[in-house]
Amino acid sequence: MAPRDERLTPEFLAWAYRQGAFPMGDDDGSVEWYRSEDRAIFDLKGMHVSRSLARRMRAGGYRVSFDEAFEAVMRSCRRPSGNWITEPLIALFVAAHVEGWAHSCEVWMGEELVGGVYGLAVGGCFCAESMFHRKTDMSKIALYHLIERCREVGFVLFDAQVMNPHLRSLGAKSLTDWEYMGLLTAALSVQTDWS
Repeated sequence: MAPRDERLTPEFLAWAYRQGAFPMGDDDGSVEWYRSEDRAIFDLKGMHVSRSLARRMRAGGYRVSFDEAFEAVMRSCRRPSGNWITEPLIALFVAAHVEGWAHSCEVWMGEELVGGVYGLAVGGCFCAESMFHRKTDMSKIALYHLIERCREVGFVLFDAQVMNPHLRSLGAKSLTDWEYMGLLTAALSVQTDWS
């Protein structure tokens, strides 16, 4: 889509997401752009909450915040190996966060960041990028609260990008690229407090 990382600017990032593409970094530091034929989206009425997750949420003992630790969430989502969240991507998303259209949801226990999810907004579509947990269920709790916030501020589409068994277990629905692009096109005309 773009010649590797020559166009790593927030403006190009926003343009690419409006075309349904998302970036992944390579081990050599370059960035490639992708579109998924098995796109995962969540209904903004809420994700599936299992009985055990509902019990964990009722038990409390954690605090949820938004945009308090964007870069820390993104760095926490990095995997020890086979990592697609590279330093150039971190710099790019942090720049979008500073501009006000990349956001994070954090879950804290005391002062410890124990879970989170981050992504970015284009019009009325929120594109969730990645999530992590350091304590059981904390990424699910972060995702639950992020979907709730997106509904509250007026998003009409919540994109989780590539379908996988974990997202499916949380209630994500699978769309073809063609179906997704129809929803995305409609969502781009919507503005929210987070876009």
